[in-house]
Amino acid sequence: MSREHVLPQEPSRRLLFKGAAAAGALAAVPGVVQAAGPAASPEAAPYVNPLVRNRADPHINRHTDGFYYFTATAPEYDRIVLRRSRTLNGLSTAAESVIWRARPTGDMGAHIWAPELHRVDGKWYVYFAAAPAEDVWRIRIWVLENAHPNPFQGTWVERGQIKTAWETFSLDATTFTHRGTRYLAWAQHEPGMDNNTAVWLSRMANPWTLTGPQIRLTTPEYDWECVGFKVNEGPYVLQRNGRVFMTYSASATDHHYCVGLLTADARSDLMNPASWSKSPTPVFTSNDATRQYGPGHNCFTVAEDGRTDVLVYHARQYKEITGDPLNDPNRHTRVQKLGWKPDGTPDFGVPVADTPARAED
Repeated sequence: MSREHVLPQEPSRRLLFKGAAAAGALAAVPGVVQAAGPAASPEAAPYVNPLVRNRADPHINRHTDGFYYFTATAPEYDRIVLRRSRTLNGLSTAAESVIWRARPTGDMGAHIWAPELHRVDGKWYVYFAAAPAEDVWRIRIWVLENAHPNPFQGTWVERGQIKTAWETFSLDATTFTHRGTRYLAWAQHEPGMDNNTAVWLSRMANPWTLTGPQIRLTTPEYDWECVGFKVNEGPYVLQRNGRVFMTYSASATDHHYCVGLLTADARSDLMNPASWSKSPTPVFTSNDATRQYGPGHNCFTVAEDGRTDVLVYHARQYKEITGDPLNDPNRHTRVQKLGWKPDGTPDFGVPVADTPARAED
C-alpha cells in the first residue's frame, strides 16, 4: 500500500502509524506529576538505559505505596503488561505480569496500544487504544477499572469506550487534575481536517465519561510536526512553577519523531484554547552524538527522593528502519533527569546515550 496517497477522512492505521506511534507518571497526586522543591543533588544513582527493552509508549506511575508501576506497549499489540519496583532501575529486571489480554473477537480485539495506569478516586484505571479484531485500524480509546488496592490483584473490569465528539481514529489518552477538576487529553483525527491527529482536551464526569465541550489544543502546523505525516499525539501533563506544561509528540515515528511543548498559566481556564501557548520548536529530538533516534511518547515521574523530576520516553538506537515501523519492536523505554531553566520552564536536554555494558567478572 502506498504511503503517498491522499489522506482519507478517517486515516487507516497503516497511514497513521508512521506518524502516530503506538501511542503516553504520576507522583502522589493522582493523574499528574506535581513536582516540588529544587532538583536533587547530582550524586543520585545513574539510571540504566535502556530501562526496559522492547517496550514503547512507556508510562511510569510512582504511587503512594512506594512502588513505581510501569506499563507500555508490547510489540505484539495483544496484551497489557505491568511491572513494579521500589526503584526506577529496578523496573529493568522486575517480573512482568499480564493484567489483561485482547479479546479474541469484536471490540478490543487488536492493536492494544499505549496503556496508562492511573489511580482515580480509590480505584485503578488503565486507558489504552484498541480496535475490533475484525477491523484492526478502527482505533478507539478504552478503559479498564480495578477496585483492588493492588493492581496485580482483583478483577479488571472493562468500562468501555470513551466517547468523544466523533467516531474517528483516536488514541493516547491521559488524565490529570487541575484546581479540583479532572481532565482527559488525547489524540484524534478531526473530520474534514488535513491532518492525521491533533491533541484534544475535555473535562470528565467520571473516569470513563467526558462532559462538556472538547477543545483542540494543537494541530500539526510547523514543518517539524509534519515530516512524513501531520501528527500531534501522546500528550502528558506536568504542573510546576505556576504553569501547566503539556508535552506531545510529532511527525513520523522514524528519526523525525520528536517532542513539542504547550504551556498554560496555572490560573487560567484550561478549556480556553487561548490559554495555551505552543513552542515554535521541538523541545526533545534525535541526537547523533548519543545515537538515540525518534525520542517521544513521553511521560514524567519523580526520582526516589520525591523531588527530582524524571523524563520517561522511548527511542530507537538506530536511524534506518527496515520495513514497516509497525513491525519494528526496538523502541525501548528510557529515563533521564529533567532539568529546569532559570525562567521556570523544563529543560529536556538531549536523549542520553546507552549505559555502557559492564565487563563480566
